[in-house]
Amino acid sequence: MDKNLLQRLISGFFYGLVIILCTTPLGAEYLGKIIPGIKQYYLYFGMITFFMVVGTWECMRIMKFGKGWERFVVAPLSFYVFYIFAKRYFEHSFYFNFNLSEILALSLILIASITLFRFKDELYFDSGKLIFTVIYVALTFGFSLGLPSYDYSGDFSLEVLMLFILIWSSDSFAYFTGRLFGKHKMAPKISPKKTWEGFAGGVVLTLILGFFIEQYYPELRGNWMLVGFLVSVFAPLGDLVESQLKRSFGVKDSGNIIPGHGGILDRLDSFIICAPVIYLYFLLDKLF
Repeated sequence: MDKNLLQRLISGFFYGLVIILCTTPLGAEYLGKIIPGIKQYYLYFGMITFFMVVGTWECMRIMKFGKGWERFVVAPLSFYVFYIFAKRYFEHSFYFNFNLSEILALSLILIASITLFRFKDELYFDSGKLIFTVIYVALTFGFSLGLPSYDYSGDFSLEVLMLFILIWSSDSFAYFTGRLFGKHKMAPKISPKKTWEGFAGGVVLTLILGFFIEQYYPELRGNWMLVGFLVSVFAPLGDLVESQLKRSFGVKDSGNIIPGHGGILDRLDSFIICAPVIYLYFLLDKLF
């Protein structure tokens, strides 16, 4: 077996295992034998915090900050923004509160993405890099804290695990459909392997998977066929956003923390964009 393939399989296995342990009751069940009294939401908060910390460092590395004051501010500011989200969700059991500040924060993610594609020259200044890093990493991971629900007895919902499954499946479906039928490039300058045929296959097959999740896990909030559709649309966009970011600054991988797979931003590029989108959907679903 190819050494690189073996490395990818092993690191991919452990990456998936971490996701499962930190997003399902299995984490507290098994790790509770080592650390008595550990709560499942501690593991989830810990995992997302780790992703945010490493993601912030990787984004700073990709964007190549200069020697100005911005490079000293970006990490503390990112941690502060993330702390605001963490404090809110941790104290209120992931309570949803649709307000102006959330709408503005969600809008900033859209604005940052548009800037990256249409006005990327703005990101060559350290002030632009600072703002983009805080929005792209701290805000998105902050919103991801509001995806699951739990109670203080330890019950923990499976929305995040199912979201990861849909993202992984969407990527796989789109890849194999594209390999078999792909002819028309989606974004040849940014991601040459993506095709519209692969995208269509990813949408259809992810919708089908969402249907089965909806049937077998009715306790999950929202309609999971709709979640599947949103994931199939925004997961490729998340990949394109990170690809454009790396291409703009001449970087191949965001890091090497996951051997054979690259960095945290490489592995979570789809999740970074999908998390706030699904959070917004859950908010609207609760309202209506």
